[in-house]
Amino acid sequence: MNPLNLFYTAGDLDRLLRQDRFPWRLIRRIGPRSYQPGGQTRVFMNLVAGLRALDIPHRINDFNYARRHPEDLCCILGKRRMLESRSWDSPLLVGPCVYDHPIDSPQLFEKWKVRRLLVPGEWMRRMCEPHWGSRVYAWPVGIDTDYWTPAGTDAKRDIDVLVYDKILWDRRAAVPRILGPVLAEIDRRRLRHAVIRYGRYEPDQYRGVLARSRCMVFICEHETQGLAYQEALSAGVPLLAWHSASFWKDPKYYPHKVVFSPVSGVPYWDDRCGVRFSAPDGFADALDQLEARLASGDLDPRTFILETLSLEKCAAAFAEHAAAAGSVEATA
Repeated sequence: MNPLNLFYTAGDLDRLLRQDRFPWRLIRRIGPRSYQPGGQTRVFMNLVAGLRALDIPHRINDFNYARRHPEDLCCILGKRRMLESRSWDSPLLVGPCVYDHPIDSPQLFEKWKVRRLLVPGEWMRRMCEPHWGSRVYAWPVGIDTDYWTPAGTDAKRDIDVLVYDKILWDRRAAVPRILGPVLAEIDRRRLRHAVIRYGRYEPDQYRGVLARSRCMVFICEHETQGLAYQEALSAGVPLLAWHSASFWKDPKYYPHKVVFSPVSGVPYWDDRCGVRFSAPDGFADALDQLEARLASGDLDPRTFILETLSLEKCAAAFAEHAAAAGSVEATA
């Protein structure tokens, strides 16, 4: 197959265009574990890792090739500046992560030759479809299941409940309303617990605390994909997940620009992953259910990830989207 033409930036685009060594610096970061990438960079890195695992050829930020071969599809990921800074005579596969909502670029398909737009999950696809139509597809990036592996049977499980705090909006009100009752119930039962907060840890620290945990409570208003909770599932740690099915509450949009529901804090999920609860007053019952299922042994979160969100499976799906977007029929 022809190499995929991938274009990505997470930061200063001017520097990226001037210095062609930057893409190779980015590639080298795929290996080391000490680097803590942001969510968009992790999506790109995991995609490239999956493509490599499948021996799918690809180029990264090869602007010269794109200029010489305008008939070839270009795949644009990451921040919107990569797309908006160029005329892009080529047909395009755009996303994920480029735009949060169609109001950010209502003429996207008219301004450029966009064949397909990828978003991280199904609820986001539903949100975008009324504006952008059937050319919007849900595509999740894969999880590195070789890195996020279960601890051995002899692991010291000295944390009964790991609490992952990813409350993003209006924390002053949300923490006592959501997190407070959860921690109170855990304390009432005298369960050993630890709290980890989004954006304040290194991957190795997170992996280490997962290896010590029997289960994890995941608290987030909504996730477009949710890499952190999926890393926990890959590590074999079942979840108690807050699933309010409420509104998309990004304050840049809600409620003055966009009112959309339902959304999900765990958009990729099945019964093997654990138990969901919709409100803080349902946490105690959910914890009872999870304890019973832990005792019965019918949870299998890692198999869910292996079957649906492995690096290879998701990279293959991306390549299929690119093939479809680059076909002659896509112009019809």
